[in-house]
Amino acid sequence: MSVSERIYRWPEQRDDADVRARLTPADAALPDHVVHAVREILEQVRTRGDDAVLEYGRRFDGADLTPETLRVEPEAIARSAAKAPPALCAAIERAIDNVRAFHSPQRPSSYSVPAPGGGELSLLWRPVESAALYVPGGRAAYPSTVIMNAVPAQVAGVSRVMALTVPGMVEDNPAVARAIQALGIEEVYRVAGAQGVAAAAFGTRTIPSVDVIVGPGNAYVAAAKREVYGRVGIDSVAGPSEVLILADESVDPAWVAQDLIAQAEHDPLARCVLASTSEPFLRAVHAALAARLDEEPRAAIVREAWRDHGLTLLAPDVEALVELTNAMGPEHLQVMLQEPVDVARLTAGAIFVGKWAPTAAGDYIAGPNHVLPTGGTSRFSGPLGVLSFMRPTSVLRATEAMMAELAEPGAAIADYEQLAGHARALRLRGGGR
Repeated sequence: MSVSERIYRWPEQRDDADVRARLTPADAALPDHVVHAVREILEQVRTRGDDAVLEYGRRFDGADLTPETLRVEPEAIARSAAKAPPALCAAIERAIDNVRAFHSPQRPSSYSVPAPGGGELSLLWRPVESAALYVPGGRAAYPSTVIMNAVPAQVAGVSRVMALTVPGMVEDNPAVARAIQALGIEEVYRVAGAQGVAAAAFGTRTIPSVDVIVGPGNAYVAAAKREVYGRVGIDSVAGPSEVLILADESVDPAWVAQDLIAQAEHDPLARCVLASTSEPFLRAVHAALAARLDEEPRAAIVREAWRDHGLTLLAPDVEALVELTNAMGPEHLQVMLQEPVDVARLTAGAIFVGKWAPTAAGDYIAGPNHVLPTGGTSRFSGPLGVLSFMRPTSVLRATEAMMAELAEPGAAIADYEQLAGHARALRLRGGGR
């Protein structure tokens, strides 16, 4: 039996080295050579602007561009978008509508509460002024990434939304062009990699800087986003995609196998975990997976991901499955169990309930965002959303009567902290000296 077909027992074998390695992500630190290379790229773009961006474009992407051709012309977007099949255009528009409908209620409202003595305390919610959406190249083209990143920014009310993507992406991928067109994104640049992140963070003569940078990318993009965080906001530094599937005999093993394949085909580093209270069911899923793999176009990627990062666990009861879920905190969680489970008890970036709810529905069409926390970070973070593009500001409107009531208690705390300047500023408003 290969490692990928082995069934471990949970929680008895939770400390097994192989279980830990497959359930818990490796150290999230990026390789030193990547970080050092990215820091050099960032510094070059910061100091040399367009010249550095163009130089790295030639070196990494083979793109012979000029400052005048860095920006994708509207005509190029329209020409490419026109090549997208009508059915695909309709699907893209349906996805945009669903994602917008799901995200619109997320937009928070400002509020005010009364303060003593006729004062007022407020919290203002306002959108950031600008955002950059990174659209990756690599293994495939991703119109869904454009949708998932752009729609929350637009719902938030961001006035300037621009896209950064690999040179040739718009021209060669009509679906990406159609998504850009349908969303009304007019500012698109042929700039990718760490140099694209740097351009968006620092700004160049041709590419104005932004307030927030979102979107997936390779290790160099992730390192660049981490390095510029603080100068700009970012969504996250995401690791490989992951799924935990909790299932039993109430679902067809072939469906579960296909959901595992759908996750594993992302990347050889994708993490796929299957857990059940039934050993015969787990073995049936393994058999279905083996039977299906030869038919999959990305079978080689799936085999590698399942071999190196797949994990199958047998638990004694549903309560143990809940414990497993919260120990992993997966990016995607599919729950296909006969016994009801309170989803409020489960820690995950996104939860898909029932056999009719595959992760793929959330990836593309249902409405929730597919930009999710990975590597157990769902313990303290969540999906990309409208709040990712908004900034809260508190406002204090004080009156003389308010400060007459609050100045002395506030000054007493300042005295204790030995901040005499704070104490005097308060007492001056409270009638003291």
